[in-house]
Parts: sequence; structure tokens; C-alpha cells
Amino acid sequence: MKARVAAIALAFALVAGLATPTSASGVDLERAKGMAAVGERIDGYVGVVIAQSSAPIEALVKRINTRRREAYELVAQKNGTTVGAVEVIAGERLIARASRGEWVTDADGVWRRK
Repeated sequence: MKARVAAIALAFALVAGLATPTSASGVDLERAKGMAAVGERIDGYVGVVIAQSSAPIEALVKRINTRRREAYELVAQKNGTTVGAVEVIAGERLIARASRGEWVTDADGVWRRK
């Protein structure tokens, strides 16, 4: 139980620290969320919400998800757990932390406004 709590705290801290990288086009995660272009997925990653996405949004999502994956792998290794377990914990926390009106996925992976 103690390891799980440590994994949760570390994963959340790492992901929170990665939340605002800006691309060359000036689009960051918070702005993309505000435009309803990007949302938090239940698996701990961000996803594109809109059907017709732009190259800068796609690049932002890819960059953030790559960094999150690296952070989740580190947390899993440090805590002797699986990346999947860390992803689930992080996804739950990130969705709980999402602001009202932001897009998130539910347990079935369906996009909905929080």
C-alpha cells in the first residue's frame, strides 16, 4: 500500500511538471485544452478531441505523451510495479484534477465534458 501511494504521488508530480511544454507554434497543453482540441484520457495520456486536428496539436500530444510515458516508466521501475498500473493511477488523478468544461474520457474511452 505504501508503494502504491508513493507511486501515485511521484507519477502525479512528474506529470504535473510536464503539463505545459510549448511548441514552436506557441500552443501549450492548457491552451489546447481551452480550445477543446485536447483532453485527458483515462489511461494517463492526452488525446485529440476534435476530428480535424492541426499539425501543431498532433505534435503537442505526441510530445506530452512521450514525456508522460518516460515518467511512468521511471515511477514503475522505482516502485516495482507495472507501467500500466502507473498509467491507470495517473489517469484517474489527471481526470479528477481536470477543470469543469474540459474534455476527458470515461471508463469506456468515450469523450465527455467534465
